[in-house]
Amino acid sequence: MIKKYTCQNGLTIVLEEIPTVRSVAIGVWIATGSRDETPENNGISHFLEHMFFKGTKTKTAREIAESFDSIGGQVNAFTSKEYTCYYAKVLDNHASFALDTLADMFFNSTFVEEELNKEKNVVYEEIKMYEDTPDDIVHDLLSKAVYEQHSLGYPILGTEETLATFNGNSLKQYMSETYTPDQVVVSVAGNVNESFIKEVEKLFGSYEGTKADGNQQTPIFHPNKLARKKDTEQAHLCLGFNGLPIGHKDVYSLIVLNNVLGGSMSSRLFQDVREQKGLAYSVFSYHSAYEDNGMVTIYGGTGSNQLEELFETIQSTLSTLKAEGITSKELKNSKEQLKGNLMLSLESTNSRMSRNGKNELLLKRHRSLDEIVEEIDQVTAEGVNELARSIFTDDYAVSLISPEGVLPSAIKQS
Repeated sequence: MIKKYTCQNGLTIVLEEIPTVRSVAIGVWIATGSRDETPENNGISHFLEHMFFKGTKTKTAREIAESFDSIGGQVNAFTSKEYTCYYAKVLDNHASFALDTLADMFFNSTFVEEELNKEKNVVYEEIKMYEDTPDDIVHDLLSKAVYEQHSLGYPILGTEETLATFNGNSLKQYMSETYTPDQVVVSVAGNVNESFIKEVEKLFGSYEGTKADGNQQTPIFHPNKLARKKDTEQAHLCLGFNGLPIGHKDVYSLIVLNNVLGGSMSSRLFQDVREQKGLAYSVFSYHSAYEDNGMVTIYGGTGSNQLEELFETIQSTLSTLKAEGITSKELKNSKEQLKGNLMLSLESTNSRMSRNGKNELLLKRHRSLDEIVEEIDQVTAEGVNELARSIFTDDYAVSLISPEGVLPSAIKQS
C-alpha cells in the first residue's frame, strides 16, 4: 500500500512499506532535466547532480562516499531529459542516516570553486568518453534531428563550452528556479513504517521556493535526416517515429507493439536482421515517453557496405508488420513477458522506489499491480495493429554515424 503525503510547502512524500525485506531505498526526485535548460546553460542539471556529491557544510566529498561504504549502502544519482534523481539504498536500520545525508547534500552543498573545477574536468572526460561510443551518440543525433531547436533535442551532458561557464552562483540560481518544493517528490520503499514520513517532512517539508513556471513549449516532431562523419568500425543507424506521451491511454498497446518489433531476442527485428541475414550484432527498438510527446526509435549497427541492406530489411520488417499485423502468439507472449518483468521488478526496493517516484512526479497517480495487469490484459491485436499503421508512416527521422557520413540513396529517396 502506497501512502502519499503533501507537506505544507507543496513537496510530496510517497512511502511504500515492505515489511518482508531488510532494505530501504530513498529517492529525491526533481522535475527538472535537460528539457528545462537553455542553449546557454545546457548541461547544468547534470553538472548540478555531480556537484551534490562534492561536499557540504559538514562533510567532504570523501566523507560522503565513506559514510555509505561504512554501512554497506549505496548512493548515486542520474539526470534525464525531464527529471533528476538522487537516491540511496541501505539496510533498514540505517534509513534515518541515509535520509539525513541526502537532505544534507540537497540543502547544504557548498559548490566551492576548487571542487567545481575538478568536477568540470570529470564531466569533460565523461563527454569525451561519450564521444567514443558512437552507438550512444547516434541517439542524441536523432533527438536533434527530431526536435531541432527545442530543448528536448539538447544533450543531457551539455557541451564543453557551456560547462566552462558554470559557477557556484549559476548553480544556486538554477536550483532556486527549478528545485522548488512543488517540483520535488521524496519516494521511500522498504522496511520502514508510516512514521518515517514525519522524518522526511521534518527535513524537507519547510524549505521555501516560488512555484515553478510551468510554461513548457510542446515540441513538434520533425522528420529530418542527419548524418555525421566519424572514424568508426561500424555504421550506426537510427530511425525515429512519432510516439505517445507518458500516461497516454494506448501506452500499453505501444509497449506490446515495441516488444514484438524489437524489444527482445524473439522480436521481428532481431530475427529478420540478425538471425536471418546476419547483418548486425545489435538491433533493437524502444519507446521514449515524455510529458507531452514520445518517440519510437529503431537502432541497428552494421558495416558501411551493408548499410543499405540493413535499412531495407528494417523497412521490409515494418511493411510486413503493418500489412499482416501481429500474431496471436506474439500478443500472448508479449503480454506475459510484460507481466513477468513487472512482477520481477517489484522484488527490488530500488525499483519500487523508482516506480513510485516517477509515477508521482510525472503522472500524479499510482495504480496497483492488479490494475496494471488488467490494462495489459485488455490490449488487443486490433489496437496494436492500428497503432503500428499510425506510427510507422513515411514521416520518420533518421540519424547516422559512419566513416563516410553519407546517407544511403535508399534513405534519401524515402
